[in-house]
Amino acid sequence: MKILLIEDEKDLLDSMKTYLESEGYLCETANDYQKASEKVHSYDYDCVVVDITLPKGNGLQIVKELKEKKSEAGIIIVSAKNSLDDKLAGLELGSDDYLTKPFHLSELNARIKAIVRRKNFSGTNDLIMNEIKIDFPSRTAYVNGNELILTAKEYELLLFFITNKNKVITKNAIAEHLWGDDMDQNDSFDFIYTHIKNLRKKMLEKGAEDYIKTVYGIGYNFSTQ
Repeated sequence: MKILLIEDEKDLLDSMKTYLESEGYLCETANDYQKASEKVHSYDYDCVVVDITLPKGNGLQIVKELKEKKSEAGIIIVSAKNSLDDKLAGLELGSDDYLTKPFHLSELNARIKAIVRRKNFSGTNDLIMNEIKIDFPSRTAYVNGNELILTAKEYELLLFFITNKNKVITKNAIAEHLWGDDMDQNDSFDFIYTHIKNLRKKMLEKGAEDYIKTVYGIGYNFSTQ
C-alpha cells in the first residue's frame, strides 16, 4: 500500500514515515506544495496525508488537484488549526478525513486503514476471492485455509493483483506500486520477475489456481476468467 505524506515539519514527517513503514506501508514524502503537486500528478497512491499549511502553497489545493485528476486515493487532511472552516473546506473538496495536530501515529494508521478498506474493499476486514483469503488487519493471506508465508513485497503484490484482477498491469505500474520513487534506481525488471516467480510458486504449493498470466511485452494479468 503506497502512501504520500505531505508535511513541512521535518520531525513530524520523519516520524510518520518511520512509523508507517514499520507497519508495512510504502511511503513517499513531500515537504512543500510544489513537490507535492509534482508527485500527485506523476504517481498514483492508495492514500495521501496532506497538511493544510505548506510552503509555496496550500494543502487544500493539493486536494483539489487530486480530485481534478480523478484520483482514487484516500485523502486525510492534517492541520495545526482546530478550525471548523478548514475541516469543512477540505471535506467539501472531497477529502475523506481530518486530523488535528497533535495526533497519535497509531490514530493516523487506523484512519488510513479504514479509508483504504472503505474505498477498495467496501469497509471489510478481509477479502475472499475463490480459494484465496486476505486478512487486512494482520496482513496475512491464505489459500484453502492454509497461511501463505509471504514477504512484505509479495503480500503487496498479491493484493495489487487481486485489486486489479482481469486487467493487464504493466511492469512499470507494478514497479511504481511496490517501490515508488526507488524504482528509478533499478536498471531492469529482474526484481519484479523474482517476486512474481516466488509468489506464484508459494500459491501453487498451497493449491491455488495459476492466476498470474504473463502478457508478453507488456506485463501481467491476474486472470480469474
